[in-house]
Amino acid sequence: MYIANQDRYQTMPYPRCGKSGIKLPAVSLGLWHNFGGLQSLEKAREMAALAFDLGITHFDLANNYGPPYGSAEETFGQILKKDLLPYRDELIISTKAGWDMWPGPYGDFGSKKYLVASLDQSLKRMGLDYVDIFYHHRPDPETPIEETMDALAHIVRSGKALYVGISNYNAAQSKLAISTLKDMGVHCLIHQFSYSMLRRLPEEDGLIDLLEAEGVGSIAYSPLSQGLLTERYLKGIPEDSRAGGASVFLQRDNITPKLLAKLQALNEIASSRGQSLAQLALAWVLRGGRVTSVLIGASKLEQIRDCRKTVDNLSFTQDELNEIEKIITK
Repeated sequence: MYIANQDRYQTMPYPRCGKSGIKLPAVSLGLWHNFGGLQSLEKAREMAALAFDLGITHFDLANNYGPPYGSAEETFGQILKKDLLPYRDELIISTKAGWDMWPGPYGDFGSKKYLVASLDQSLKRMGLDYVDIFYHHRPDPETPIEETMDALAHIVRSGKALYVGISNYNAAQSKLAISTLKDMGVHCLIHQFSYSMLRRLPEEDGLIDLLEAEGVGSIAYSPLSQGLLTERYLKGIPEDSRAGGASVFLQRDNITPKLLAKLQALNEIASSRGQSLAQLALAWVLRGGRVTSVLIGASKLEQIRDCRKTVDNLSFTQDELNEIEKIITK
């Protein structure tokens, strides 16, 4: 029988999520990879339990996480049933819909029919009455924004999600979505976007500034750039890595000599701070408190431990920030 670590809240910071009552852990766990039906349930249980023991209270899913689609939610449902259900009121559980999930015209994008049906399926897979956060996973170029936001507002009023958010919306799309929800009497809690040292679009297009002005929280996915900002690639491409395999998200051609030189220079700064490269990269995303939380993935217990240690050193000197900027942009 799983019993959580009594000291789990002693070292993890919990920044407030925008202008809301919710505080998220600075480090959250994503179940995009390594929690699907092709992986070991026991290993998934170990990773989820360790995360919670380290103060990671937020578990992030989506309807099509797996593979196969839906299997990450099914796995998490088993983890809840076997281990975490007694701690449900200490957890933030989020899921999403917006990418393809089932065949036909009603299983993709942003219609009210799709979003409501998808959440019903997600709740059934996880064995839950509600999720804490439900996201629209990507903007829909054809469905009117009013319909998509009405679906999110309906979901909140139905009690099937306590809060709603958006993901992968650019600054202009986000401004419209946030204001449309506000007109419906619902606050957009959070925006989930891809952001790292190597992908800085959310700050460059003004998205982070907009979220701060609107009181909307933020969470960065792929803060380690699919593992590039770890020590795995400092000496080349391991054959058992994503770039060394058949990943559609990170390919061998992405690992150039110029990129390797940047990674090695960043690793030197990390070493001078007493951090791993991954810890440096996560701390950089969290710098100044402009991003509420970073969303990590994991295939090993040690990766979760390493990422949790990020919060032991979140401050930077101006000289460090200047040097990092020089490395990133050269």
